Amino acid sequence: MAPLSREVVERVLRAGREQDAETFVGLMAPDGYLEWPFRPPGVPGRVQGRAAIRRHLTETAGSLITFDEHRDMVLHESTDPEVVVVEYEAHGTVVATGAPFTQTVIAVFRVRDGLIVSYRDYINPLPLMAALAGAPDGR
Repeated sequence: MAPLSREVVERVLRAGREQDAETFVGLMAPDGYLEWPFRPPGVPGRVQGRAAIRRHLTETAGSLITFDEHRDMVLHESTDPEVVVVEYEAHGTVVATGAPFTQTVIAVFRVRDGLIVSYRDYINPLPLMAALAGAPDGR
């Protein structure tokens, strides 16, 4: 795994946790995408392109869950220098209730020329579904 790919992934994960949409979007390729293969109803399967990603992040960032830290993060090397696989637990708070939130994540990134072309986020959907069910407005 090229050090640059690992660095880009670490930077985008930090930007996501810090709700820094501009840094996050700047690390995405112009036609790059975010994808959630396993997700609860109402969560899009894919958001593609910088404008759509920026809109998605600014409309959703901090509205349901705020993330404080990523724990037990492991970045896996790949035989493909563009591919980085990351495992971690995201810890934060459900905004509507103040309840603690923990999300297990495996994410697969493809980084080309210093930009993320794909970010496939394999989340455990159950904690998110529980948080959505507890939100006062039913989101």
